[in-house]
Amino acid sequence: MAPISVGDSLPDGQLGWFDENDQLQQVSIHSLAAGKKVILFGVPGAFTPTCSNQHVPGFITQAEQLKAKGVDEILLISVNDPFVMKAWAKTYPENKHVKFLADGVGTYTKALGLELDLTEKGLGVRSRRFALLADNLKVTVANIEEGGQFTISGAEEILKAL
Repeated sequence: MAPISVGDSLPDGQLGWFDENDQLQQVSIHSLAAGKKVILFGVPGAFTPTCSNQHVPGFITQAEQLKAKGVDEILLISVNDPFVMKAWAKTYPENKHVKFLADGVGTYTKALGLELDLTEKGLGVRSRRFALLADNLKVTVANIEEGGQFTISGAEEILKAL
């Protein structure tokens, strides 16, 4: 399947998320994104160096600026279970706006056409690194990285596009 691109609609899908009451929920992407401007960004794995030290912190520190430019939701997706995503989220106590969503077996990542086979590295099938900007479910920016790069999917690039 071809990767999602500008002009495409975000597919719906269910992802795991621990809400503000620490209750595990299954949440639909459409329920979070319909009628809103959202950033959906994906990383290959929780607790991995580039994801943890650069990609995620960028969206956390830039969240207020992104919101000031009209972004309603900032959604992080990783092919990990919800308990790992919850533990990872807790390592960012300053986070107020990024939702850590779990795509347990990569079903949603596959629907986006953004799966990355890291089996040779012992990680199984994960997500490519990406950042999408969508307005009422329609993709307006699709910054999808090649290989292990981190050059176009950061918060700064999305800020430039707003």
